[in-house]
Formats: sequence, structure tokens, C-alpha cells
Amino acid sequence: MSEENEVREVAIIGSGPAGLTAAVYAARADLHPIMIEGMEAGGQLMLTTEVENYPGFVDGIMGPELMTTMRKQAERFGTEYLTDNVTEVDFSARPFTVKTSDREIKAKSIIISTGASARMLNVPGERELLGHGVSTCATCDGFFFRDKELIVVGGGDSAMEEATFLTKFATKVTVVHRRDALRASKIMQDRALANEKIEFKWNAVVSEVYGDGKVAGVKLTDTATGEVSDFPTDGVFVAIGHDPNTKLFEGKLDLAEGYIKTAGETTATSVPGVFAAGDVVDFRYRQAVTAAGMGCMAAIDAERWLEANH
Repeated sequence: MSEENEVREVAIIGSGPAGLTAAVYAARADLHPIMIEGMEAGGQLMLTTEVENYPGFVDGIMGPELMTTMRKQAERFGTEYLTDNVTEVDFSARPFTVKTSDREIKAKSIIISTGASARMLNVPGERELLGHGVSTCATCDGFFFRDKELIVVGGGDSAMEEATFLTKFATKVTVVHRRDALRASKIMQDRALANEKIEFKWNAVVSEVYGDGKVAGVKLTDTATGEVSDFPTDGVFVAIGHDPNTKLFEGKLDLAEGYIKTAGETTATSVPGVFAAGDVVDFRYRQAVTAAGMGCMAAIDAERWLEANH
């Protein structure tokens, strides 16, 4: 175990596909990374069941298993792990300081890969059935719902995008929206409204998701009358947005709508020596493979920066 007061070459905050890929690259570059992986290590993939679109796994792989494999790979090259949550960061002076509940780490460079959290409905049955008919990602899970009837919850662009995408597989997609008009941009609305496989349930909220081991239906509450009705469905796609996990970095880094801003096509943030990768930066693609790609970029950016600034 390394000395407490040693200054590390690189500290990685967050342990999803971006952080773990950064760790593999940084460790192989002999930077001896320390990863603060958080108490809920592994990121959003820990909440998914089957992952079929990650290259290299012909038969698919369970989300948690993929993260465990990546973690072991980074460990094999010498990544050190600290299973704790970061409570505070100080980027005002170098070496940078990262504090956890019981440790203080000094590092010459930082890679932030804290990810984003999908907003949930927080209704009974939703968490229990996550990965068993409840999903927050159509591009990840749509394929599993061929010839099924689905609902999409939300009224913004991402909800219209998810609903339209799901019609490739589903026989019918019902968009459930709490108001009687969509927030989505005109072009996305028109596309969804013109799609004969998409129907709309206006002025309704999902108040419960039910099913025995997998989703069988939802309870819908009418926002005008309060009346509750049963709505059978094979799957529920929650598309009410994501929140990047950036609370720690408010006032320390430049953010745009909560996401960390990076310079040009690099992973460099507004503070030299601090890099960011994955869903904490990327609100567009939000895939494990794109996060992993950015993790690789961040490690290379950090390595080159350390080389030029040692």
C-alpha cells in the first residue's frame, strides 16, 4: 500500500466504463493511478441486466459482470482502488487535493468520470423491476422488446427520440405525459405524432409499475381527475432526463447545464491538469462504449499533459 502523503501522478474519480478504461491506460503508461470508486462502484451498468451492444461479447454479458471484468483488468496493471465517496476537491493549487470521508489524496492530474444518473419516477415497483422491463435507455434495451407493447414516460426530445426508436421493435408505443402538450421541439413532436405506432396518453402519470419478476403493467393516475387506471404493458422506458454527477465540481470547473465542459475534441476541462470523460461530459450518446472511448482519451491527455508539465 502506498504512503498516505505521496503525491500521485493521476487520481481517477468515478468507476464506470470511462474511469476504468482510463485506469487501464494510465496504469499501462506507468502512472500508478488511484481510483476513488465510490460506494456505489461501477456506474449505471450495475443497474442493467444484459448488455448486448458492447463490442467483443458475442453472446452479451451482464452489466455488473462487464464492470467486474474491467475492474480486474485495470487492477492487473496496477490500479489502486479506494472504495469511498469523494467529499471535496481542491483544484485551486497543484498538486490537486481530493478528500474522501477518511483520506486526503494529492495528485498531479485528475480524471473525472463520475457519470450521470437517469432521473427515475420514484414510484412503487420501478426500482425492483429495473432491468426486468423497466429501462432508462432505448438504444441499450429496445432490441429485447421485439413485438411487444411499450410505454415511454416523458414529453421532451429524448422521450420522442426513445419512442420513435422503439417503434423499430415494438408493435405499439404509448407515450405517457403529465400535461396535454409536449415540451419536445417541433420536429421531434411532428415525427412522433406522425408515427402510426405511437399513441399518446395525455394528462397522466405512472403511479406504480407492477409485475411478477418482470413488468406486466402500470397504474396510471389522471392528473386532472385523480382517477387511477390499469394499463397493461411489456416494458416501461423512463425518459425524463439525466442529471450529471457534478455537484462536487460546481464553482471549481466550467459546467454547461450541469455537464463538465471540455475543450475542443479533447477531455481537458477549464483547469489545466484536470480531465473529464464519459456521461459527466457526454449528454448526447451516453453509451458504455463511448464512455470507454473517452476514458482512453482522458488517460492519453493526462499522460501527455504530465509529460509536458512534470
